[in-house]
Amino acid sequence: MFDVSRDQARGFLVGAWSKYRQRVPLSPLEDIAAGIILRHPEYHATLEAPDALEREYRVEDGQANPFLHLSLHLAIEEQLSIDQPSGLRSAFDTLAGRTADRHEALHAVLECLGETIWRAQRERQAPDAEAYLECVRRAAGR
Repeated sequence: MFDVSRDQARGFLVGAWSKYRQRVPLSPLEDIAAGIILRHPEYHATLEAPDALEREYRVEDGQANPFLHLSLHLAIEEQLSIDQPSGLRSAFDTLAGRTADRHEALHAVLECLGETIWRAQRERQAPDAEAYLECVRRAAGR
C-alpha cells in the first residue's frame, strides 16, 4: 500500500471489512487488515457506515481517526514481517514478552510510529528509522 490516496486507503479497509463480513475470499493483505479490524470492535460501525469514506476526524474535535489507527497497525504488521527497520522484530518480540498481549505491544509500537511520522512531517524530512527503532526499544525496556 505505497503511495495511495486517503480515499484508496480508506476504501481498502472498508472493502476488506465488507468482504470479511460477507465471507468473500480475501487477499493476504485484506486478511491481515480484517484481523486488525476484528481487534477493534469500536471501529466496526464506522467501517460499515455509508459515509465512511467521506467523514473527517479532527483532533481539535477530540476525534481519533480510525482509518489512521488501522493503517498504522497494517504498516507495523508489514514492517514486522520484513524486519524493517532492521531490528524492529527483535525489539517488538522483547516488548510483546513484557506485555499482557500482542495487541497491547502493537499499540506501544503504534505510538512510536505515529510520533516518528509526526516529527518527519513537522521537520519536512524523511522519517528517522533509528529514532523509531530506539522508541520501540525504550518501550520494550519498561
